[in-house]
Amino acid sequence: MRRDNRSLQRYRLSLQALHDLIKEGLPEIITDLNIQTGEDIVGIREVVLPLIDIVRQETRLGISVCLGTLDPKIYDELKQAGASYYIIKLETGNRDHYDEINAPGTFDERLEAIHYLARTGWAVSSGFILGLPGQTQAHIEETLELLGGLPLAGASVSPFIAGEQTPFVGKPAGNLQATIDCIARMRLRNPSYIIPAVSALNLVGNDGYVHALKAGANLATINLTPPSNRPDYLLYKRDRFIMDENRVKRAIEEADCTFSTQSIAQNWIHFQNGRATV
Repeated sequence: MRRDNRSLQRYRLSLQALHDLIKEGLPEIITDLNIQTGEDIVGIREVVLPLIDIVRQETRLGISVCLGTLDPKIYDELKQAGASYYIIKLETGNRDHYDEINAPGTFDERLEAIHYLARTGWAVSSGFILGLPGQTQAHIEETLELLGGLPLAGASVSPFIAGEQTPFVGKPAGNLQATIDCIARMRLRNPSYIIPAVSALNLVGNDGYVHALKAGANLATINLTPPSNRPDYLLYKRDRFIMDENRVKRAIEEADCTFSTQSIAQNWIHFQNGRATV
């Protein structure tokens, strides 16, 4: 999805379309709505902020956002509107490697954003990609150590999937077992973490999503992007594994897990008060 990829049809879902999606009824197992976009200031002003207000007024869902590195004033506005959980990935915890893979902005900007968000009352989630070109085992250990020392409420690890229209096309995917091991290590070190199982796990191995839940992941996500827009939202590649409601339910059951009725924000507050379940 990088800006140099001119083959994609760029789009911005309208506020009305998203409102209609909510009004039509979301799957009953959903406890939180995550709003995600590129670093699109206009979209944040015209769509995200009013959508957060709608969700807050019309539902009891928790609200998380994944909007990139922004001006601190916008973070404040988003929080005042009603969002409480901010997802901002590091991708790699090694400063030189961060530059080598051309990750967004700079390494220090990302760290500064994480600290600002946590300092101003956000619950913050970060994470990294396992198997990135040029990544060493030392980088992985450094990243896990860095994440463990940051003021986070959650973290993730995703296996690398080479984009078909990127400079990394053809590079090998991240190893499933190594990814699962990192999830388990995150859980053991941080009992309170919100750790997502990511759909990319099913692209690198059979039942990867279920293995993640068994290893300590405690967040499953349902893709609500309208089908007409999915071909131009290339998280991994066009032929990817979409986790719909039925697939998520089946994975949770196969992992011998149960459905939570608490939102991420509620769980985090309860854990801080010593009452959460993970």
